Amino acid sequence: MVERVVGSTSSASNMHEVGNENNNRYRNMVMDAMRMSEGNASEFPNIEEEPNADAARFFDLLKDSDEPLWDGCTNHSKLSAVAQVFTLKSDHGLSEAGYDKIIEWARSILPEGNKLKENFYAAKSMMKPLSLGYQKIDMCPNFCMLYYLENAELTECMTCGHSRYKPRTRRVKTLVAYKKLRYFPIIPRL
Repeated sequence: MVERVVGSTSSASNMHEVGNENNNRYRNMVMDAMRMSEGNASEFPNIEEEPNADAARFFDLLKDSDEPLWDGCTNHSKLSAVAQVFTLKSDHGLSEAGYDKIIEWARSILPEGNKLKENFYAAKSMMKPLSLGYQKIDMCPNFCMLYYLENAELTECMTCGHSRYKPRTRRVKTLVAYKKLRYFPIIPRL
């Protein structure tokens, strides 16, 4: 399955090329993010079936790491260009609008038919499979408790009695928590 899919969706002709190609750091980044290596990729049996959603995203990212930014470009792939512009956004605190303006300018000076993503949303969608997710957990604004596990359904703090949600207004129809904790699980990162 792996050889057939990789051969059909990336420029690599077989799985051994994928595992042994160490000069493409963006390919290595995809392999690390998807927890793939030459060893466990070669353990897959050769079965003729369509890949699941995770495998399809993996192979799409591999294709993006090999596809040149425009025909004839040897310095950048689609993935490397998006990753580098994301780094600039992060390093310099650019807003999404600032990112979009830079991309608009870059697309105007690149050759016709370039494959640079047209805006922040499209680039973020492309990079999403590489990220390690997080979980949002509501918490008491006075830091008394988390609304988690057995307390997930509570609407008031058990300690101080403060409401979990801000009062609704005419404009805001959904419940909005006063404070949220972003939990980054350590196990996937190890």
